[in-house]
Amino acid sequence: MRPVLPSSDGTVERDRARLHFDVYAELCPAGSPTIVLLPTWTVVHASAWKMQIPYLARHFRLVVFDAAASGRSTGPADPTRHTHGNRLADAAAVIEATCDAPALIAGVSMGGTLAYSLQAYRPELVAGVVSIGGSEPFRVDPPDWHDAHWADDPWLLEWSKFDHERIRSDWTGFLEFFMSQVSHDPHSTKAVEDLIAWGSTQDPDVALASITDADDLDQDDWRRRLAATTIPTLIIHGTDDRIIHVDSARRAAAEIPGARLIIDEGAGHAPHARYPALNNLRIRDFADEVFGRPSRAALEAAAWAAPASSRRKVLYLSSPIGLGHARRDVAIAQELAAAHDVEIDWLAQDPVTRVLAAEGHRVHPASRLLASESAHLEESCGEHQLDVFECSRTMDEILITNFHVLDEVVAEGRYDLIVADEAWDLDYHLHETPSLKRAPVAWLTDFVGNVPMPARGPRQAELVADYNLEMIEHVARHPEIRDASVFVGEPDDVTHLPFGPGLPGIREWTEEHFDFTGYIAGFDPRTLGDRDRLRASVGFGPREKVCVVACGGTGVGRSLLERVAAAVPAARALIPELRVVIVTGPRLDPRTMPQVPGVEYHAYVDRLYRWLAACDVAIVQGGLTTTMELTAAKVPFIYVPLRDHFEQNVHVRARLERYRAGRLMEYDQLEPAAVAAALVELLGNEVDYVDVETDGARRAAARIGVLL
Repeated sequence: MRPVLPSSDGTVERDRARLHFDVYAELCPAGSPTIVLLPTWTVVHASAWKMQIPYLARHFRLVVFDAAASGRSTGPADPTRHTHGNRLADAAAVIEATCDAPALIAGVSMGGTLAYSLQAYRPELVAGVVSIGGSEPFRVDPPDWHDAHWADDPWLLEWSKFDHERIRSDWTGFLEFFMSQVSHDPHSTKAVEDLIAWGSTQDPDVALASITDADDLDQDDWRRRLAATTIPTLIIHGTDDRIIHVDSARRAAAEIPGARLIIDEGAGHAPHARYPALNNLRIRDFADEVFGRPSRAALEAAAWAAPASSRRKVLYLSSPIGLGHARRDVAIAQELAAAHDVEIDWLAQDPVTRVLAAEGHRVHPASRLLASESAHLEESCGEHQLDVFECSRTMDEILITNFHVLDEVVAEGRYDLIVADEAWDLDYHLHETPSLKRAPVAWLTDFVGNVPMPARGPRQAELVADYNLEMIEHVARHPEIRDASVFVGEPDDVTHLPFGPGLPGIREWTEEHFDFTGYIAGFDPRTLGDRDRLRASVGFGPREKVCVVACGGTGVGRSLLERVAAAVPAARALIPELRVVIVTGPRLDPRTMPQVPGVEYHAYVDRLYRWLAACDVAIVQGGLTTTMELTAAKVPFIYVPLRDHFEQNVHVRARLERYRAGRLMEYDQLEPAAVAAALVELLGNEVDYVDVETDGARRAAARIGVLL
């Protein structure tokens, strides 16, 4: 799922090519100046800017286009069509067609070189230049540089000599090597996979055509023009760039008047992809300066100069993945407000906002800018299947989008505390860019550590270990980011599995780095009163055997609900008094579900825990909140973990086993006869669950409140 979509698109035809462009103009303030994001090497298309587009499009009019014969643009695989001069003419044609005034132009690698050519030969189109990893006309290759990186690898040596036939014969192998060099920074597996995927759609002959010796710009003339430029220039380069040596950037900065040079120690060739938050802000800050707009620092200073409220302010971030976090977060917030004189703003998405609205909490208006994580999960799921680890990796665009939203909210809101319940965007990008931390952070979670699923093979095991190691390194390198780390549960709820080969055990590491609150159910079963009255209050009859079926707050559970509905006739044949109440949640329309005698559907149910406590039996997904609400209410239930969902299959399952709660059934076991038999068995047995803690919210609020 893309966080933002273009407001318009179009094409420009020039010299045997049709150049496709997208314009983003609806999210930014009216009259905003334009940034043009230039194409890089034709191997990849405009998606290479995916981590920049959502943020920059909220502050500037944005134009992004594909190079000739790349992405959605067309063009011939003719070396004479892919020279510097033709790339320059293509870019100028797109800018002239889409911009009424000079634009800030930004390019990476060959795009950085393209920015230099526009700056030199079409300065009337250019208000400012950002070049990341650019080269010509300043390319510097120290004599020993290629040998130092490539001498021990024959394949790399062949690539360094541009062995065209080898590249043509093994395009996939070339992409795997080359992209691993482009983004070789630690923990860059997703960036490399993206680059390979984009490159695999390209014709190798087109890529090779654009790296021939054919050239139509005189390098000396090019440099003379840049030596006389007055256009503001920002140059960004990594010291460990394996494609263009960092001395190329130093040479450019020395020859372009007033050029600003940022050298990123240890960074590779694509720092905008690996460190997006930092570089997005760099581009915005430079563009604001170029266009004479107030800087971020000035806007923040103005916000902080206003008279402060006499009450302390808390920003609460509640994960939108399902509804589980919302109930416990409301309970914590109530305890926090009772102990401290605070104002609480919530930055949250649907369906969490429905819980907050019902409880009368204040949702920050910037919440409308958040990209939907729930929608991304729904697009990623199969039939009762969700590889939640892989889904989180492909959520990178959404997470950077939402991080920038909350960063701006914090910058302008003068908050005394941020409470982040599994706000992975905040945690990850603050660890990556610690200078952006402006207030104490209390971090909450109910699980620690990704776990590979056997069905996903050895590759996922490698990726999981890498992601876990990155998290461990983040906390070790910047322990100041999490001022409080709160685990919603007890040490015995944490798995003994290791983070990966040679890495610490998950429980050992968690006990060292977290405080434990016990579980937070969001309600106290003792306050529900007489069970008969509770049943009557939610409309359950005294002689009915009520089975509540629920799948959380996303649309991922449709398959489970449909399979249970199909089993109802067989179950009612054995249990005539059975009434099946299926709660579809706020993101599934009950009208789209199969209509079966004895089955009734409800969409969003406020305080669903009351229905769960009042029913006789339940069938639910393997999510933590719903299963633990049933455990707290001592109701027999069947839980069906999503396939490939490591949290439900490992972390939640282990916790339920500790509480001796629930009966596990695999999705493939949900045949009508098996479901009917299981319901008969559960209705005939008394439960013997371990009591669920009732003071977790108070304990969590006490630990968090110390930061106030």
